Amino acid sequence: MLLPMLKRIHHAAIICADYATSKRFYTECLGLRVVAEHYREARQSWKLDLALPDGSQIELFSFPAAPPRPSRPEAQGLRHLAFAVDHVAACKQRLEAMGIAVEDVRVDEYTGRRFVFFADPDGLPLELYESP
Repeated sequence: MLLPMLKRIHHAAIICADYATSKRFYTECLGLRVVAEHYREARQSWKLDLALPDGSQIELFSFPAAPPRPSRPEAQGLRHLAFAVDHVAACKQRLEAMGIAVEDVRVDEYTGRRFVFFADPDGLPLELYESP
């Protein structure tokens, strides 16, 4: 049962290997809006708050010597991050035009909705899911 005080997901946090590369990917390729950007001297770490149109956010962090995230074979924990889009095929085309590898479009066997996977610069699986 959902706790009555929970409303929605506010943000997802991602740790990247190369801050400049990931910042460019999330802002220029995916079009997320920068809300705030801070360098935390004590941690030698960047924290970038990015927003989607509905107000949900991604926190992008850089940490020195952060270990790589196991992705394949799939590891326990967060499996992927999915974004709702109006047209999966159009988004796939746009990403591919930017040189981003995108898997073939598939159809969810339970909902009939189209979806596609690609990865961020650190290999984090991202999904585009066609919403009604």
